[in-house]
Amino acid sequence: MYIREIIIVEGKDDTTAVKRAVNADTIETNGSAINQSTLNQISHAQEKRGVIVFTDPDYPGQRIRSIIEEAVPGCKHAFLPRNEAISSKGLGIEHASPESIREALSHVYELTGKPENMFTKADLLEFGLVGNPRASDRRRKLGDKLRIGFTNAKQLEKRLNMFQVSRSDFASAMEEILQEEQ
Repeated sequence: MYIREIIIVEGKDDTTAVKRAVNADTIETNGSAINQSTLNQISHAQEKRGVIVFTDPDYPGQRIRSIIEEAVPGCKHAFLPRNEAISSKGLGIEHASPESIREALSHVYELTGKPENMFTKADLLEFGLVGNPRASDRRRKLGDKLRIGFTNAKQLEKRLNMFQVSRSDFASAMEEILQEEQ
């Protein structure tokens, strides 16, 4: 599997894991120590070939993703479910199987224009994604099924809109989650 875009990862071990799974070039952010020089390199890569931000499914990974998106708008994003990025040695892209990495990179989201704000807090309430004892678990499962990553309630609303998740995909995923609970 060849990836035209340059994949943005956190470190050398992530690059090794990605290259085991696909034929692609990477840029490493050196974890949370992302600096202006790296952002300039990412911006140049975005102009030339496009980039896919592929960070660890944890808070530092989300922080790096946000820094990049703010500095280099228009990036594509790939998300690895937390349960596919964990081993006895830790959490991160470097712990994922080549199959999981290929699957994540085959479901890339591209931000196009201003979000349509299709989803509101009312939608999240209706499906028990906020204000429900199972809300956190449901958000995690929804993030895995839609491949948009785990978020808190406020970020979920934003991410659903930002990646323009369709109502039908959302409804199908929630239907599966609710059936699994029964």
